Amino acid sequence: MRLCNLWPGQARADRILTWTAGCLAAVVALALLGLALVDWNLARGPIGGFASARLHRTVVLDGPLRVHLWSLKPWATAENIRIGDPAWAGPDQTATVQRLTVQIELLSLLRGQIVLLRLEADQPVIRLRRDALGRATWDFSGGVAPKRPFRMPPIRHFQISDGRLQIVDAARHLRFDGAISAAERPGEPNRRFEMAGDGRLNGEPFHLALTGGPLLNVSADHPYPFEAHVRAGATQVDALGVVPKPFDMARFSLDLSAQGPDLADLYDLTRVALPNTPPYRLTGHLERRDRLYAITGLAGRVGDSDLAGQLSVETGRARPLLKADLVSRSLDFDDLATLFGGAPARGRGETVSAAQAAVGRRMAAERRLLPDTTLNVEKIRSLDAEVTFRADSIHAPNLPLRSGAVRIGLDRGLLNVDPLSLQLAQGRVAGSAQLDARGAVPVTTVDLRLTGARLEQLIPIQGRPLTGAVLSRVRLSGEGDSVHRAAAHAHGEILVVSPGGEIREAFAELLGVNVTRGLGLLWSKDQGVVPIRCAVADFRAVNGQLSANQIVFDTGPVLATGSGRIDLDRERIDFRIQGRSKQPRLVRALAPITVRGSILSPKIGVETGKVVAQGGISVLLAAVATPLAAVLPFLDPGLAKDAACGALIAEAQGRGAPVR
Repeated sequence: MRLCNLWPGQARADRILTWTAGCLAAVVALALLGLALVDWNLARGPIGGFASARLHRTVVLDGPLRVHLWSLKPWATAENIRIGDPAWAGPDQTATVQRLTVQIELLSLLRGQIVLLRLEADQPVIRLRRDALGRATWDFSGGVAPKRPFRMPPIRHFQISDGRLQIVDAARHLRFDGAISAAERPGEPNRRFEMAGDGRLNGEPFHLALTGGPLLNVSADHPYPFEAHVRAGATQVDALGVVPKPFDMARFSLDLSAQGPDLADLYDLTRVALPNTPPYRLTGHLERRDRLYAITGLAGRVGDSDLAGQLSVETGRARPLLKADLVSRSLDFDDLATLFGGAPARGRGETVSAAQAAVGRRMAAERRLLPDTTLNVEKIRSLDAEVTFRADSIHAPNLPLRSGAVRIGLDRGLLNVDPLSLQLAQGRVAGSAQLDARGAVPVTTVDLRLTGARLEQLIPIQGRPLTGAVLSRVRLSGEGDSVHRAAAHAHGEILVVSPGGEIREAFAELLGVNVTRGLGLLWSKDQGVVPIRCAVADFRAVNGQLSANQIVFDTGPVLATGSGRIDLDRERIDFRIQGRSKQPRLVRALAPITVRGSILSPKIGVETGKVVAQGGISVLLAAVATPLAAVLPFLDPGLAKDAACGALIAEAQGRGAPVR
């Protein structure tokens, strides 16, 4: 009975739902019918106003507007579209389109996904500008940084007819004018997407050619292939890649190859400040994942050195962050000269660009060791970096280097090289360096220790007349925007210590200008050696002048002391070494040894003033006394004493020399 009583109420509810659904359907049908019959040209103003508010610039629809909504695949066509520049750029146009047709898939839209079934642009002209302050006409954010990169929705049918792209970028010193096309023609094979044009990049000729697969029946589930070829002066970049989900340009991958005279030239293309290098040829696999660009499988040559590893650049920060882990199996040491504004060796078989060869010729003509190329501090301040580099072997004909490793950190203009390690055939150089480019004038600081090295390795003389341990500590700091200018204002100290060793006796005697015994040992080819008790050289640097506080070279038969200085600005040296015998010697000339001239090619000589005076005294004594008296000025009673080697070495150790 109760069950029978429920049925009438249920029937009334069903009738109410049926009437409600019918009414809603009628309203929707009437709305759609109204939209289908409405004159959409009356909506051009509101649509332009809405687009202007979203794009933060004036958008005008000057031509007819046709809309077809009564479909699961609605479409719209607008003609004579003008998109203005932002207010700061003046009254020019960012883009004009003769006709634009857009068709979407309604069912995908109801699922929250935008799928463009058709996007056709006739005679689009896009003019992009960026000023020296970094303001860009393609920035539609209105000053609010987007949370994620722009992603284009999937496009099934994409057609561009007679398009042009013009770019004037003051920040990159780029001017470009190119043609764009991707059109389908009846009875012809589907044409690929093509964009090609020419211009100037940083004063050099620039050419870009970008091609892709046909833009017909593009599927979001199938990667879209493309290739790009860039020529900027002598720099050449070629790439072959895919967009995994067309056209989500926040994710793509490509195999690339690049070659050119200097990696630093890629700055205007990439906005990543890379160091100066010799000519390079590199390959690798690049992937973009949102704001991260990662290169794996990096391989090739830079100058006469091989290079391999991986690196990444994270954008979307105040400054891009470069991370790299690099290794060279065989490093040609002179290739590193370009890092400091110098030039690699220019001999036969060396790899060097024309500009670097010119720098090398100029430095050779000026007899300079320290390069004077101005450091671009703005590039250093534009990037953060975390880099490790390892050289498994080092080719350096004039230095006993074997391998090396370094870790580099760059944060807001402060570059730290710590630790730095160089392995010698015997011994090791370890320490750190810093370049502070945060202020008006960069400040360079180095702190290096030499341990476990050998004199015979650092001063390779045939026959090994000089052997023994040697260690050193270098602490220098100077202001300047080049290596030379920083050295010319350097302050600090240099300590060199040899706690013991051996020297060929003939050379020890000649160090004291003991003519008879020294020459006699040389002529007899005597290979006898005497001990080096100790050797200490202590320099203080003030405003680029390295002055010797003391120079002591104590051997068994001779104690030599010296004085002098190194002018880092003029790159000249002036030393005077006076040897004194510890034993009586006959026919000894009181002539200090001198080392003078440029750092690159000093000349060793004998100070003749005292020799002439010594000879004059001899002549005078012969005239007023006996002929035997003429020999007296050349006699040395041998009153020199041993140096206090223990105290000297202890003092050097207390001041930071790595003495054990």
